This record gives sequence, structure tokens and C-alpha cells, in this order.
Amino acid sequence: MIPLALLENLKNQFLLDPDITFLNHGSFGACPKTVCDNLQDWQNRVEKEPVQFFETDIFPLLADSRKALGKFLGCEGDDLVYYPNPTHAVNAVARSLKLKAGDEVLGTNHIYGALDFTWQQVCKDTGAEFIKADLPLPINSKDEFLNIFFSYVSNKTRVIFISHITSMTAMIFPVNEIIQFARQRDIITIIDGAHVPGHLPLNITELGPDIYTGACHKWMCAPKGSSFLYVKKSLQNEIMPPVISWGWEGELSKTSLFLNRHEWQGTRDMTPFLVVPEAIKFLNDNNWQERSQLNRKLVVSTRNQFLEFLNIEPLCPDDWLGQMATIELPIDDPLEFKRSLMANYKIQIPVFSWENSTALRYSVHFYNTEEDLNRLVVAVKELLH
Repeated sequence: MIPLALLENLKNQFLLDPDITFLNHGSFGACPKTVCDNLQDWQNRVEKEPVQFFETDIFPLLADSRKALGKFLGCEGDDLVYYPNPTHAVNAVARSLKLKAGDEVLGTNHIYGALDFTWQQVCKDTGAEFIKADLPLPINSKDEFLNIFFSYVSNKTRVIFISHITSMTAMIFPVNEIIQFARQRDIITIIDGAHVPGHLPLNITELGPDIYTGACHKWMCAPKGSSFLYVKKSLQNEIMPPVISWGWEGELSKTSLFLNRHEWQGTRDMTPFLVVPEAIKFLNDNNWQERSQLNRKLVVSTRNQFLEFLNIEPLCPDDWLGQMATIELPIDDPLEFKRSLMANYKIQIPVFSWENSTALRYSVHFYNTEEDLNRLVVAVKELLH
């Protein structure tokens, strides 16, 4: 296990309330103090000379930031554009694809809820059909998963949209095999990787999706409002921004029309994008890949405790888990259970309904200790008995 002194030192580097056991990094992330300080420095620079910043400085600064992010993600910085969140990015992509009647978009019942709405509406507007592969729980193996998922593919399937790590069920899906399958059939792959950067090692070039989006504000610990959209070069001129503004005809830089069109979407606060290199430095300085493996062991051992005292089966194999896990609970009112955990135990954690069950999802990051997870297990036991 990690020495307690080291864990406490890392915990002190975050601004989180020390009186709360915070087990919900997955929803909105949390920023270390150095990242918050860097954000404030950039905001102060903007306010000191806003004209200089927006008319001259911003594009080279964004290029430097994208270069650092590209190195972290295993792709070229110029194949990335910043967006405030993955939902925003997927909306831009979905409305750019020129879907038509007879086309099918294939997702799963594990889709993030906001993007379920997105695809339902885009397909309604275009006459396409959004199909959700029903992947029942538990999932016992990769082969079982892929056989079910691929059975939904037809000669009308134009797009596959799938989570790399699912939001509600906290599973790592086998996206590599799905991307390879789709490539052989000229099906566009769009990967929702909101939970992946800073959670799992990622090399987008090796993975080979057509489109990939991820959040920097979650597991990377960057400021809220920092996420990215990756588009492979052959599709870049087809993906339009949600706002048409300066850069539409390529007058901002000579790099690419893709960057010109997406980087300037009116006056907005772009300082969170510039803080991403500082967040990457924090991760690397604290050996994030080694820590993520230790966190995963803590996630699995905690899940085993839940499975034993609840006498239930796991929703997926251990190797489908990263730094968070979902546990089904025998309760009827998730909101009241969540309130009780906070009011009586000061534990911040999501409790929700999904499909026909109720569950909680716990996340483990730099600042979490074994004691935090033990406190959760004890609290759930007491509330259920």
C-alpha cells in the first residue's frame, strides 16, 4: 500500500473540504492547488491586457497547450481542438455528419444520458435511426460483449458511438476491437472517452478511432470547462463547430481550416485550456500511471467487500475496472440514500437509478485512502441494516 504520509501530502494539495470523504471524482473532477493557481495567473494576464491577449497571444498559446495535450494523448496537437466538455463536442460532431433517412447510429444502453438525448434528437431531425444495443448485466467476458454488440450492426450502420469507460456502470469497454471491426466496414467510430484521460494510459494514434472526445477536467484534474475533440485528418473538414465565427474562411492562421473554424467561437474564457499543461505536469510529477494501478487495486478490493456482504455477483470482470466501480444496492430511493450518506457520514458519492436497478459509484483518485473506502463500506452496511 501507499505510505499514509504520502497520501495525506497529496490530499493537502487539493482544495477539497477535509471534513468530507470525497468519492465522486468521476463527475466533475477536482483541481490541485497548483492548477487553481495557474488558472488564476492566466485569468489575471487576460484582464491585464485583454486586447493583446485575444488578438495576438491566444492562438500561439493554444498551439502550445494542444502540443502538450497531444503528447499526453498520443496524437498530433493539430488534430485536437479544445471544447468546454465532451457533450458540447459530441453535439458538434453529431450535427456535422449529414445523416439521412435509412442511416443507423449504433450505441448501447450504457450511453451517458445527455448524449442519449443528443443522438435521439439528431436522428429525429435527420430521419436516421438511433439504435441502442441492449447489453444486460452482468457482463461476463469480452467475447460475450462483442457478440451481442456486433449482432446489432447492419448494412445501414453508418456510425458507432460508444463509451470507452461508461459513466453509470463504470466499465472499460473493448473499444479497440470495436474500432477495428468498424474500420473494415467503413463505419465511422466516435468514442466518448470522457473518463479516460488521466484514468487509463491512452494513445489515440494507436487506438485509431475516427473521432475521440475526452474531458480534461475529470481524471486529469484540469479546470472545469477544459475538454478536447480529436478528429482524424480525413474527416476534419467535415466536422463543423456549433458556432460560426471568425476563422470560418481560414483567416486566423495558416495551420488548418479545422483549427480556424473550431478555436474561435466568439469571446469566451479560454484560460482553462491553457492550464492543461500544468495539470499534465501535476499528474506526471505524482507518477499518475503507477498511482492509477494502486487505485485500481483499492477499487477491486472494495468491490469484493461489497459483493460479499451484499451477496451479489459482480457486474463485470475485475479487468473491466479502472479507478471507479458501480455497486447495485437493494434500495428504492437513491436520492434519500445519497442524502443520508452525506448528512450522517459526510460521504459525497453518486447514488442513482439505472435500467431497473439502483446503484452507487465510487471513484478513487490521488487524495483517497483505504480509510475513505472502509468508511463507505461501513456506512452502507449501517444504512442497509
